Amino acid sequence: MNRSFTLPDVLSAGDLATYLGRAGRVEDGSVRLIAGSGVLAAYTAILYPHGLLDSGPTVLGLRTLALAERTEFDAVVPVKSLLDRLTRASAGESGSPVTVTLPTEVSTVTWAGISPPRGGWKPVHETTAGVLEDVARQGIDAVAAAVPENTGEQIVRRVRSEVWGRLIDEIDLPAGAAFAAFSLGFLGEDRAEPIPVYEAGSWSRVTSRRGHVLVRRRSWSLLG
Repeated sequence: MNRSFTLPDVLSAGDLATYLGRAGRVEDGSVRLIAGSGVLAAYTAILYPHGLLDSGPTVLGLRTLALAERTEFDAVVPVKSLLDRLTRASAGESGSPVTVTLPTEVSTVTWAGISPPRGGWKPVHETTAGVLEDVARQGIDAVAAAVPENTGEQIVRRVRSEVWGRLIDEIDLPAGAAFAAFSLGFLGEDRAEPIPVYEAGSWSRVTSRRGHVLVRRRSWSLLG
């Protein structure tokens, strides 16, 4: 497998670093990188079930960037390590390509074993950036109010699962989709910006001009 990828310039590297930094503040873990056809797809997990008894949704962020050189790989690496390498590789001239060597892969990331479809997406709903931002802010406040200081990790995860698993009536998606779009910086200042929602199989996708949020629907929603 190829052990590196090349972005066109420092701006592209900075774009990826910003996205990874935001993802790392939400779920300090790993990123799945898939390179092919001149594009780098970076998947990050915002929410995902922890154990068989966790009924929370799987919510992933996705940012795609053009590659300066064609390469192919599918790797899961630590976010912090990749950010460090991006920073070192971006120290050159602003107009020069940026080549980043992949960190050592991680083999124990459960969410990376499920792959959203590449095609077959059909439009099903539309919302706005303002609706998603309001849902995200309300959920953040609800989690903060329900989780006192020094609370155990298990209780925190249960509260987050309950809050972010609640459906947004307008688009029939869990509130975690709004939280992901907001926390990853995919919602701009224009609250009226249309945000389309797509479906393919058991997956839904919320798309803005800045990135995508992918949601794997739970089994109960497939029966509805």
